[in-house]
Amino acid sequence: MQRFQEAGFQRTQARLRTPQYINYTENYVEKIGAIFAKAQITNGGPIILFQPENEYSQATADVTFPDRTYFETVENQYRTAGIVVPFISNDASPLGYLAPGTGNGSVDIYGHDAYPLGFNCANPYTWPDGALPTTFHKLHLQQSPSTPYSLVEFQGGSFDPWGGSSFAKCTTLLNEQFERVFYKNDYSFGVTIFNIYMTYGGTNWGNLGHPGGYTSYDYGAVIAEDRTVSREKYSEAKLQANFLRVSPAYLTATPGNISNGKFVSTTEIATTQLRGNETNFYVVRHAAYNSLNTTTYTLSVPTSAGNVTIPQIGSVLTLNGRDSKIHVTDYNIGAFSLLYCSAEIFTWKQFYDKTVLILYGGANENHEFAFSGLENFTVLEGTGLRSRVQHDAIIINWTVDEARRVIRIGSNLDVYLLGKLASACDIDLTDDGIDRRECYNYWVLDLPGQSPHDNYTASNPSSIIARAGYLLRTVSIVGTSLSVSGDLNETTAIEIIGGAPENCSALLFDGEELAISTNAYGVLTGKIVYNAPQVSLPDLTDLEWKQIDSLPEIGSEYDDSAWPNADIKTTRNPRGLRTPTSLYGSDYGFNAGNLLFRGHFNATGEESEFHVRTQGGAGYGASVFLDRALLGSWAGNGTGFEYNQTLTLPALRRGQPAVLTILLDNMGLDENGRVGTDQMKNPRGILNYTLVGLEQSAISWKVTGNLGGEDYRDRTRGPLNEGGLYAERQGYHLPDPPSTNWKSAEPTKGISTAGVTFYTTTFNLSLPSGYDIPLSFVFTNSSSNTTGVSNFRSQIYVNGYQFGKYGKTDKRFITW
Repeated sequence: MQRFQEAGFQRTQARLRTPQYINYTENYVEKIGAIFAKAQITNGGPIILFQPENEYSQATADVTFPDRTYFETVENQYRTAGIVVPFISNDASPLGYLAPGTGNGSVDIYGHDAYPLGFNCANPYTWPDGALPTTFHKLHLQQSPSTPYSLVEFQGGSFDPWGGSSFAKCTTLLNEQFERVFYKNDYSFGVTIFNIYMTYGGTNWGNLGHPGGYTSYDYGAVIAEDRTVSREKYSEAKLQANFLRVSPAYLTATPGNISNGKFVSTTEIATTQLRGNETNFYVVRHAAYNSLNTTTYTLSVPTSAGNVTIPQIGSVLTLNGRDSKIHVTDYNIGAFSLLYCSAEIFTWKQFYDKTVLILYGGANENHEFAFSGLENFTVLEGTGLRSRVQHDAIIINWTVDEARRVIRIGSNLDVYLLGKLASACDIDLTDDGIDRRECYNYWVLDLPGQSPHDNYTASNPSSIIARAGYLLRTVSIVGTSLSVSGDLNETTAIEIIGGAPENCSALLFDGEELAISTNAYGVLTGKIVYNAPQVSLPDLTDLEWKQIDSLPEIGSEYDDSAWPNADIKTTRNPRGLRTPTSLYGSDYGFNAGNLLFRGHFNATGEESEFHVRTQGGAGYGASVFLDRALLGSWAGNGTGFEYNQTLTLPALRRGQPAVLTILLDNMGLDENGRVGTDQMKNPRGILNYTLVGLEQSAISWKVTGNLGGEDYRDRTRGPLNEGGLYAERQGYHLPDPPSTNWKSAEPTKGISTAGVTFYTTTFNLSLPSGYDIPLSFVFTNSSSNTTGVSNFRSQIYVNGYQFGKYGKTDKRFITW
């Protein structure tokens, strides 16, 4: 492997048509493209589209942009590697670059990204005026009217930088209310390719990610970093996804213009009609999208039975603050025609013995629906329904409360009316007055499809509808036996509302057979008993810890003769040099993790101050030692990616040998989003220095980083797992370090002088099988300086894998 300073990205700018850049990417594209090609739908895999570039949307004024020749070259690289599915783009915003039909390099499907609430979560309850997109459909008609409207990245959360406001606030800002208003607003534009960034953010293991973020990449996403699905936004996303899946008429409906007061009885509500060949959809929200008001209204719309004003049986409809709804007319439920419905549809399914429709609404809302050609119904469960037959249609009206209602219309149409849940719920709820918890417990699970495409291409696969608890995952049927897998965190009832095999003989959950019965209206019921795991975790303060000095390099007796000489006098880095030799880590093959520099000199006795400018990326820190004496540290913050220090030296004797040691916490290389710029080449190391009383050239430097640099030794954990700390270079972070004769230690007491200490311990972790038990390390009561920045940094290794880097923001580190 070539060193970074010899590699192509130092020699040329990225994302340009230059032969150097294209040649340097050939090997990568050839190898990764072949992997993707095997997973295309044409080979039985899940890949249906391919995005050859990412957010190719902005450039400096001195480069050709958009460069169609460059983009076409990238596309050809992937075609040569075996990619045959359509190409899709993702403009960072709807700019129309490289849309189909605009010239060479055009993609097959144009798409763009949108993050309307941005990435500052400091005020999680504030939705600024004007942030809701309103022109996306108009722009789509201008830019790419012949292709599906595609939102390739739409905001599902937010990253949080070092020193940021926390992912907890991002979760609040981008919560289920955001999904209801912003996602349904996207549907009003007729979006048919819709990707949420992120659904699951997870964790940046090792020295991964980039300086703009820390170990956690929770992102405030629908699935939390620890894999739990208890955020209400997970359940809201599930409701919306299931509705879209059973609403094929939406895919061909034509969006109209948004209008305040049209179709509704008040100008406080904005409505967009999506008009289909038969089915119409009406997306309603507050005209002031960020309104917290509760507004009542009626809906007046055309139907196949003429114009109707809903509700027809008394009262009014209600829209709570920061909410949005989708009303439908002439919506097909298999063989049945839903004339209109003010409640929202979760799902519907036609089974061999019946058709099931599930509707839901918010707490205390009044709702109404009507079916054409039907007049009779039977109440199977619940009370409080209001109904009448009018113009060959049955109309049913109700107020959402804690009671579930089930009615059978005709002989085989079962309608479930869901609302708030009377009992406890394992969902982290927002106190917004819009309680929809009952429907969160309903699941649609697809039965395995036939190879090679399984369910990738099935628009209406065989499924079951079930009511259960925390999470259902899969379902299978063998003969008359039905097996369901899932996760629980409490004992729960289970109902197979539809889809069980005829004459079902057994129901299994996670392989265990349940006692079952069938209720009066044919629903299979049972109970899943949750046995709480017996988890015994070690108390870290009670373990036997050992310690060793991990910064012996500050000792005058330390031998650094095996380190690379920092003697490269030129650099390919565009920043150039302001020092006699390069002190950039990447020029010596050290690209990740902590860097160490040792500068040797013989004192003149005139030295008084040391001025040093270092760069390590946002959130980095650095400490400077003269022999064993700490001259000073930069604790870092969330925005400073380089720092200039002026440090006072103690008196030195003429001729005295001395060593400057600089420890720099490299936070990773920068991103390079704008074509024509070189941010990714921002060096990590020492940019400049002056030792007052001594010439720069009088200091000879040594440098080290991770063991082996780019020829890294740990091929199992990869090149970004470790850095240049002494314990890392010795492999002490790996299992079974030679710690028998090390000093005993108490890491919670810390160290009394500046330096680095490596602590190690062992313990047996015995977790019961059959459970997913998230575990994490949590830092509490850590000391900090007056700016709130922790006065120490810590890295966590478990069995050799780096699980976290603690500086200020991130205090919880997910390890299992």
